[in-house]
Amino acid sequence: MASVEVRQLYKRYGRIQALQGLEFSVKDGEFFCLLGAPGAGKTTTFRVIAGLEKPDRGEIRIGGELMNAIPPQQRDVAMVFEDVALYPHMSGFDNIAHPLRLRRFPEAEIRQRVGEVAELLRISHLLHRLPHTYSGGERRRVAIARAMIRRPRVLLLDQAFTDLDAKIRQEMAAELKRLQRETGQTMIYATHDFEEAVAMADRILVIRDGRGIQVDEPHALYNRPATAFVASFLGSPGMNLFRCQAIPGPEGTCFSRSGFMLSFPLQLQEEREVILGIRPEHLQIHPNQSPGTLEAEVEIIQPLGLERIVDLRIGPLVLKAIVSADLPLRLGQKVWLSWPFEHLFVFDAETEERIYPE
Repeated sequence: MASVEVRQLYKRYGRIQALQGLEFSVKDGEFFCLLGAPGAGKTTTFRVIAGLEKPDRGEIRIGGELMNAIPPQQRDVAMVFEDVALYPHMSGFDNIAHPLRLRRFPEAEIRQRVGEVAELLRISHLLHRLPHTYSGGERRRVAIARAMIRRPRVLLLDQAFTDLDAKIRQEMAAELKRLQRETGQTMIYATHDFEEAVAMADRILVIRDGRGIQVDEPHALYNRPATAFVASFLGSPGMNLFRCQAIPGPEGTCFSRSGFMLSFPLQLQEEREVILGIRPEHLQIHPNQSPGTLEAEVEIIQPLGLERIVDLRIGPLVLKAIVSADLPLRLGQKVWLSWPFEHLFVFDAETEERIYPE
């Protein structure tokens, strides 16, 4: 296994700037995740690391060794694409064994390695079947086994579970994390799904327009987002965010917009436009009015087992709250919202960088 370093990576396709100074490092044996919307540059990053694309500028280092001039076949990097592309005429065994046969490994060693990786991924029952008989999850497992069979220094997985349903995605995420821990394999996983990233990654890099926005452990990204974009991207649903005017006063700051006014004991230096934020699970709903609460109307209720996601309208503004299923609510009901100061986020409206908490 090996560490990976990406330094000031730039890549352009015609008029499209796919990567713009991207930088990150992955520790030896780490499960690292690139999290970003489609088109953010995740696949391009993988193709550059694997040697399938040449960067316009920047460096790729694997195990401390500069890779820019090293051809793909000598980088010892395996990649699982969104389209797993198994050979339809080959059994599971032959699909998995194919990379070793290309390298002319002895047949006895091939059988041993295929057996080991199949047991690890719990797909021994698929070895003598053809791919058209597999489920979506089974196809993914066989594709991952084929990538791992030659024991690469780095394994890249590009949105490997995208086309699977939610339940199978959860199962595959848990299995992949277990596999990574057992093998110590350096893995880099690319996804647009926050829940998928949190379930697996040791650290996550949020990527936007070919730039790295913030990298940290999942809980730190969630609790201390550096920008409004990170705050909105991490969470399901994401953080409630809206623009308002911050007006400092002797006892704190008033945040105001049409049909909305809240005061908090927060001292800002000057009047300015800001983005106010709170996560849905921290927004509190009350049946009666009290000081400091905002009147809202229940617009949509989405049941989620023990919880519900509720859309609450305050004039033109709609906020989402996650509440207990036991809380009595009905469509069109008038309620009052409180916004705990300890869960307040304030971002600069122009730069979107976090102002509070510092």
